[in-house]
Amino acid sequence: MPKQTILVVDDEPAIREMLCMALEAASFSVIQAKNAQQAHALIIDRSPNLVLLDWMMPGTSGLELLRRLRRDPLTETTPVIMLTAKAEEGGKVAGLDSGADDYVLKPFSPRELIARIKAVLRRVERDELQELIEVGELMFDPIGHRISIAGAEINLGPTEYRLLQFFLTHQERVYSRDQILDYVWGGNVYLDERTVDVHIRRLRKAISVAGHDNYVQTVRGAGYRFSTQLPNS
Repeated sequence: MPKQTILVVDDEPAIREMLCMALEAASFSVIQAKNAQQAHALIIDRSPNLVLLDWMMPGTSGLELLRRLRRDPLTETTPVIMLTAKAEEGGKVAGLDSGADDYVLKPFSPRELIARIKAVLRRVERDELQELIEVGELMFDPIGHRISIAGAEINLGPTEYRLLQFFLTHQERVYSRDQILDYVWGGNVYLDERTVDVHIRRLRKAISVAGHDNYVQTVRGAGYRFSTQLPNS
């Protein structure tokens, strides 16, 4: 899968460098801007998956740029996380009311920031999924929030629903338990890996109609994958 691109916008070179190192270590592709003008041009030209935007910058502030992005149909849905030293509740409300997807206070831990970035990207990916997905006789309807097999509706718990959605949108690739935990539960939630196994069993049981449970496959020593090709085929 291609790397997701993060645009880092901050007027302090040391902060940009620190953020770039952390993001690249987390397997993101990174581009940089030192002011709002550069940032806006890069957003138009490169369409980054997410923007890390400093609030306080000389000239046009991050908040002003955010408001400009939200007014433009080309950029109104671009995910933006605000980075700021403003701890007052009013500042946070202003950022979120202007359309920020999240708000991180300086100083912050790179680990927490990466978790927040992944959470926003997951939310965006889920929100963008609108088309029906059909696998065999299984039908996944993200608009109606319904799953059916051979016309019979299947009831899933919220976690199993997210788990099935993840598998259906990431078919034919092996994912470790850690990766599944990160997507389904969030990077800032720390759970035992066995939690994944429990919910995998529940998902398999729920979709065990006409052999659909066989699509959720255990890959020994690696994790799980969703595949319509049976392991021995």
